[in-house]
Amino acid sequence: MSDPEPAKEKITEQAAVPVENTGAAETEGTPAPDNGAKKKRATRLIVGGVIAIIILAIVGAWFAFSGPAAVTGDTVAIYYTEAFENGTVYISNMNTTTPLVFTLGNSSVISGVQNAVTGMRAGETKTVNLAYTDAYGAYDPGLVQTVNRTGPIANTSFAPGETFTIRYKATNAISTVKILNVTDTTITWDANNPLAGENLTFTIRLAEIRQANTMANATAAE
Repeated sequence: MSDPEPAKEKITEQAAVPVENTGAAETEGTPAPDNGAKKKRATRLIVGGVIAIIILAIVGAWFAFSGPAAVTGDTVAIYYTEAFENGTVYISNMNTTTPLVFTLGNSSVISGVQNAVTGMRAGETKTVNLAYTDAYGAYDPGLVQTVNRTGPIANTSFAPGETFTIRYKATNAISTVKILNVTDTTITWDANNPLAGENLTFTIRLAEIRQANTMANATAAE
């Protein structure tokens, strides 16, 4: 009788089952990701992006519909109020229908006003403080003169405080002077601008811009 063979151990092979990689290993005691928080963050990002797009659209529309800015060579029409530093108004055309019209860079309008208007758009209003150097210049004592009452002014009536217009034959220039003193034989006047040496405040409203290239095209078409 032969010895019995030892029982063979039955081995069952089990195929390896792939496990989906979730990107993060979970450990005991670690809470699962909060999907609600992720959604909230995503929503905030979307809302922020939409708001930024709306703001950019509004800014772009403002620039598109506000028209071009005034540049050198353009002819502009402005309404303005000119006042002293203490607020006393010297002159204003704000309540009139007649604007001041001039060409930027090529006119007798003071440099401070031209600089202020440059870059403005039609319909815009701004207030600027101008030092006398950007307005009517420094007061020049040398422009106070005493002249003899001869020639054209021999029989002209003068009174202290009034203004008088002089035309210079040599240059055909016109100057307005202020009469300071009157005698039988002489007149003393001041040829300085009444605002010479004054720091001024201008409130300017730009009513219209006529661009230089538009005017050139119109001239060429005539």
